[in-house]
Amino acid sequence: MKLRNLRSGHQPKLMIIPMIDIIFFLLVFFIMSTLYMVDQQTIPVNLPQAASAQSDKPQSVAIAVTKEGRIMFEQEDIPLELLQKRVKLEMAKQGELVFVLRSDKTAEYGKVVAVLDELKLAGAHRVAIATERKDK
Repeated sequence: MKLRNLRSGHQPKLMIIPMIDIIFFLLVFFIMSTLYMVDQQTIPVNLPQAASAQSDKPQSVAIAVTKEGRIMFEQEDIPLELLQKRVKLEMAKQGELVFVLRSDKTAEYGKVVAVLDELKLAGAHRVAIATERKDK
């Protein structure tokens, strides 16, 4: 009895060209999709106004501590004693706010902590400290 040789049949061909096409298609797809994930602010556009428009994120208020120790509330020089009242007033007018604390790196640490304390005493729950990214 003779056994059939199963290996003598034709071997399947691996078609590499369609695989390369698919890989390039996926590569282009992911490159194009990542371009739209980043907020692109390259073209200045004046947007129209609408009465029913709602803000996606809360307004931010900039508070700066200069290297001389002066406190700036939205470009206005303000003494530390009045900061708490001003923060409460802004929160009453605008509702939910994010306070962004920008401090000079040579400013006194105690002055920055005092500003943070005043923000906390005023009831500011959302405080961000602005920094710059280090170059590697």
